[in-house]
Amino acid sequence: METQFLNTFVTVVDRGSMAAAARLLHITPAAVAQQIRTLERELGAPLIARAGRTVSVTEEGARILQRARDLLRGVADLRSVANESGMAGELRLGACPTALGGLVPDILARMVAKFPEINVFIKPGYSADLYGAVESGDLDAAMVLQAPFSLPKTCDWQLLREEPLVVLAPARMAGADPHQLLREEPLIRYDRHEWGGRQADEYLRKAGIVPRERFELNALNAIAVMVDHGLGVSLVPDWAKPWPEGISVVRIPLPEPSEPRRIGMVWSRASVRLRQVNVLLDEARTALLQPTD
Repeated sequence: METQFLNTFVTVVDRGSMAAAARLLHITPAAVAQQIRTLERELGAPLIARAGRTVSVTEEGARILQRARDLLRGVADLRSVANESGMAGELRLGACPTALGGLVPDILARMVAKFPEINVFIKPGYSADLYGAVESGDLDAAMVLQAPFSLPKTCDWQLLREEPLVVLAPARMAGADPHQLLREEPLIRYDRHEWGGRQADEYLRKAGIVPRERFELNALNAIAVMVDHGLGVSLVPDWAKPWPEGISVVRIPLPEPSEPRRIGMVWSRASVRLRQVNVLLDEARTALLQPTD
């Protein structure tokens, strides 16, 4: 049985269509369909139900889906085990949105420049979900916000960056009192359902500030654009660049100490790719030593 055909099956299920899977796998939709038919003949069961341009997994396909994922991950592990004397193989990395757009590209650029034989699979997601994926072994490591709970003994954590809260305001408000802005200007609130948003909410409560709430969302770049458009001010972590281009905003420090948002890397001690994880961690430390403005 071709493991590539199993990979095609999993990709079709994840992407929801033959065409989307074909684009990801860099083959034609006809080739995707042929590989699925071949796999179905070998297994003696239908795996995919087709309905126009979309597909769904059959009952038989659902029964083998997780085993197919496990098998593909095991095959990927073989390369790492076989190349223990070198630095090669696949690294499965998760990243929360702000890390993916800010820290991760520079870190990965440094790593693959030194170790071009390392292949990196990247899974975007929210920190809470990525912790679970690392603990279960679906990911080797993840760049995430520090968890508000204790980690299991199977995982390790390394702090990479602290981001204090700042008031984000239009440039014309530079030099204004940050607490006054939070009290008087409309507030574009960082989503309280997210860990970083909870820290902002806690600061407002401790400072006795009852804001004039206007919007609430979990998208820091979008918040910056909304502030630039004069829709209000915001209380957000001072996140890593890049920021949206062309905006004119200021970051005003708070007069009272705030609990910073902490970003770091969590990884599984049980991963067969600990050597690749350590390389990634070393490059992260090196990248973050570089001066930033």
